[in-house]
Amino acid sequence: MENQQKTGTTTLGMVCKDCVIVAAESKVTMGYLITSKEFPKVYQIDDRMAMTISGGVGDAQSIIRVLKAEINIYKLTRNAEMTVRGVATLLANIQQNARYYPFMLFPIIAGVDKDGMHVTSVDAAGGIEDDAYTSTGSGSPFAYGVLEDSYRKDLAREEGIALAIRAIKAAKERDAASGGKYITLAVIDKNGIEMITKE
Repeated sequence: MENQQKTGTTTLGMVCKDCVIVAAESKVTMGYLITSKEFPKVYQIDDRMAMTISGGVGDAQSIIRVLKAEINIYKLTRNAEMTVRGVATLLANIQQNARYYPFMLFPIIAGVDKDGMHVTSVDAAGGIEDDAYTSTGSGSPFAYGVLEDSYRKDLAREEGIALAIRAIKAAKERDAASGGKYITLAVIDKNGIEMITKE
């Protein structure tokens, strides 16, 4: 049997009353080796849009560069903003076209656009799912347990931040591949993105 290196993480996204929140822990593993305790897994990809990464780091960094470039090209050529659904569809098409040699990437794309507030997950085969909240990575069952218990659509900003931190902390406590020094959050509303890092 082939010996495979396993990796893991915990990310989440949720739509709140007046904002969208994405969060992730900061541990990177390769098998039993912790390769980083302070790796960022939440990235701003547009003025009011962020992406979390779960999966292969190199694949994720490559995709982030492509998405940022494509978003900028779209804005320059059309003089308009891309929607969250548009960016998710672009990523899904990239994932689908690479299905025989796939990008090992399970991101969440979240943001605020002309159509409202959105949280969208994209799988490695290009499947798209919009939801009020979602989680990816090896620690997602633990994060989901907290979200299923306490999520409400009318969560205020501070309540949403506290819930996201609680869900990521639960995963850090129980999932061996999740952890690190920090929890990073992006809080997105109609005015832009606020990045928050908490030990």
